[in-house]
Amino acid sequence: MKAAPLPAPPLRVLHVAAEVFPLIKTGGLADVAAALPPALARVGADVRLLLPGLPAIADAVLHQRTIREIGPVFGAGRVTLRCGRMPFTHVPAYVIDAPYLYRRGGSPYQDSNGQEWPDNLQRFALLSWVAAHLAAGELDNAWTPDVMHAHDWHAAAACAYMAAHPSSAAASVFTVHNLAFQGLFSMADFGLLGLPSPFMAATGLEFHGQLSLMKAGLKFAHRITTVSPTYAREIATPEFGFGLDGVIRERSGELSGILNGVDQDVWDPTRDPALATRYSAEEPTGKAACKLALQAEVGLALQPDALLFGVVSRLTWQKGLDLLLAALPMLLKQGAQLVVQGSGEPGLEAAFLEAARAHPGQVAVRIGYDEALAHRLVAGSDAILVPSRFEPCGLTQLYGLRYGTLPVVRRVGGLADTVVDAADAERGTGFVVDADWPAALENALERAVALYRQPPDWQAVMRRAMAQDFSWDAAAQVYLALYGDAVAARRGVAQ
Repeated sequence: MKAAPLPAPPLRVLHVAAEVFPLIKTGGLADVAAALPPALARVGADVRLLLPGLPAIADAVLHQRTIREIGPVFGAGRVTLRCGRMPFTHVPAYVIDAPYLYRRGGSPYQDSNGQEWPDNLQRFALLSWVAAHLAAGELDNAWTPDVMHAHDWHAAAACAYMAAHPSSAAASVFTVHNLAFQGLFSMADFGLLGLPSPFMAATGLEFHGQLSLMKAGLKFAHRITTVSPTYAREIATPEFGFGLDGVIRERSGELSGILNGVDQDVWDPTRDPALATRYSAEEPTGKAACKLALQAEVGLALQPDALLFGVVSRLTWQKGLDLLLAALPMLLKQGAQLVVQGSGEPGLEAAFLEAARAHPGQVAVRIGYDEALAHRLVAGSDAILVPSRFEPCGLTQLYGLRYGTLPVVRRVGGLADTVVDAADAERGTGFVVDADWPAALENALERAVALYRQPPDWQAVMRRAMAQDFSWDAAAQVYLALYGDAVAARRGVAQ
């Protein structure tokens, strides 16, 4: 009798990112790096993370053991590769212990004064270099990935390092989380990367006289993804391509958009420990208690009937929050309230703080980011505002849908892919704005106020919003198929 074929071994995937929730987070990248690997593990992949040894990471990864003493590279002095497990998810995680480059305060990218670290090129080149050498099987004798998945410009150079050493059989996948942030450096520093000189040309990393790490991923990854289907189409246009749309159009055959998901273990109104009261679509009464608790916490008037709009965002031009400031008088005239949490451009911070000073009880502002408060804000608000001029995916609107907090969004990127305007009586889940001027946003806000004054209709849209499924499990299956395609294509080339 002929023996049955042995099952194929699980696909080995290395995710490379500069931040990961809950250890360190400046945006949605951290949420993706935290949630996608365990989702892939649930569908059968053998997944590991590679992270820089920033204090919040190096001190939190559990049960670390030394894998390789790498030595002095990129001016870092002592560099050691360790491996442990992520807290909470227990996904295996490599940590690059390089104290000279990573053991410092501030954010992953800036010092405490908001200035870019002057050695960011070396800091993220080291992350990419280690990823490429892991992919080549040169650092961990016990585990070599089939796929190296680099996230955003911080890890993009890994694709160039792999292309420079084609003996590696691993496939490379690069995800653009936000094309506006490209990792631009002086071309005079190209020599610090240790790449062959042809990579210095316009066919390599050169971008209008500068060195672009983002371009390294776009040019040399075997497959490219973005975080929503609409954004994948948008970045191939001059309007959204930030000068790289030509490069992206050249790679259109290898580009796909895969919508981000929501970590349903972290964002779940039925068991969220940050909330005053848990609730669900079937038992939504707890949401009213969350609203009163939020109003009390941030100093808004305790008015259960006032439509409460929430914002959890970077305060930047990209996020369209200047449009909200312009529309604010109309919103307040309607008797609505606004609560804002975030930080960013000093002018926008000052303008929102002035609005709160001028309208006590109606406007509340918290500068900075507090994860637990963000959960309470999403749960306690009636509507969540995401009027972005461009938005690769957006997670805030997904959290809003899950918590029955109706999103008000621009029809761009992942916002267009996830929110249906309430004018659609069968499928509506929020309010969609088509233009980036204040009058358009005002119209959407007025429609929200009008719907809120019809409680049965508002409740129907709210229940429909909470019924949406944006879990990571579906996205993980799509990624797994993409990885298989990239590996097959890579091995075909190698043969």
